[in-house]
Amino acid sequence: MDRLLRRFLSQFIRRGSMTVTTAKRSKFTVGDGSGEPIAVRFVTADAERKILVNPELGLGEAYMDGEFVVERGSIADALAILLDQPDLLPQWAKPWWHLRYLTRRLKQFNPRSRSRKNVAHHYDLDARLYSLFLDADKQYSCAYFETQDTTIDDAQLAKKRHVAAKLRIKRGQRVLDIGSGWGGLGLYLAEIAGADVTGVTLSTEQLQVANARAAEKGLTGSARFLLQDYRDINGPFDRIVSVGMFEHVGARFYDAYFQRCAELLSEDGVMLLHSIGRSQGPDSTNPWIAKYIFPGAYIPALSEVLPAIERAGLLVCDIEILRLHYAETLKAWRERFMARREEAVQLYDERFALMWEFYLAACEMTFRKQAMMNFQIQLTRRQGVVPITRAYIAREETRLRAIEGGVRPRLKLAGE
Repeated sequence: MDRLLRRFLSQFIRRGSMTVTTAKRSKFTVGDGSGEPIAVRFVTADAERKILVNPELGLGEAYMDGEFVVERGSIADALAILLDQPDLLPQWAKPWWHLRYLTRRLKQFNPRSRSRKNVAHHYDLDARLYSLFLDADKQYSCAYFETQDTTIDDAQLAKKRHVAAKLRIKRGQRVLDIGSGWGGLGLYLAEIAGADVTGVTLSTEQLQVANARAAEKGLTGSARFLLQDYRDINGPFDRIVSVGMFEHVGARFYDAYFQRCAELLSEDGVMLLHSIGRSQGPDSTNPWIAKYIFPGAYIPALSEVLPAIERAGLLVCDIEILRLHYAETLKAWRERFMARREEAVQLYDERFALMWEFYLAACEMTFRKQAMMNFQIQLTRRQGVVPITRAYIAREETRLRAIEGGVRPRLKLAGE
């Protein structure tokens, strides 16, 4: 087993420096010696077999089971090396990739019942877990870092401001927030932009928090959150926004998604879609992520998204690619989580904490080392709805920033 492990890892790891201790206590070093040296150890022969047979699934499982240990550096450091190799996958793992690719649409089949189950798997966890690492507003999507020194809280506020600016919301306009999460974006649009917001989510935990927050802010008349599938909502809406939800739709349902959005959007409406994306074409979901973190999820390539938009009759007005913004977001989350890791152990157990640590580190390094990004696509039903240059975005952000520091515009309720 030791010889086989050494042979395969030597073929795969050609950058960096990683010293490996096997379950039988033999040691070898792989890589070209560049960068900070990392040391890892296999605790069991079973962990070695898992990684040799199916490394994309086996590495995460071995780490969360305590069978793969990082003795020098962190799991993030180890993944930074593993995800920075010339070949994205070792040769022996490629048959697994081909099998996943061939069956990916089946695994992404997300009818209403399955969608709700998949959402509950991740988003209906103990709310205290997310408080360990998210910003105060509980934004669980890519932040927008205006400078290198921006804090995660300020970057998430900048994200909401940037999204709102692209929507060009006028006071009192009806806004649909698809995948409204804990309500942060919807409440911002109601409180700062003066919109009348309807948010839909499939998470009962998020629903309760969002409506409670609306009540605390006195915004129940202008921000309401529903436990409802986007396919069942009634329109029309002047604006539609969806941040961090499209990854759960599945490629098989892209046509249905955009056709429904086109039906819900008013003639002069604007939609903004914010999603994780791939820069190198269609692929399949990482098997460890699919099994333990986001069942049914899929990260799309623009080449899969744009044809569905065209078939729905929507016009693409603007596409912005956010490259390393999510890497910085995930770094902030990971550092916050690690600072309060023992609280996660108390909420769940050590295995869960290891799983979450691996999840945040793997996602960060995927964005930092590989071809992942976020995209924001602005859509309308006809020409001439948004200005022909981007100058309005900065002007609108300046206006919104001024409102954030002053009195909020609040919709006037009936009888007031």
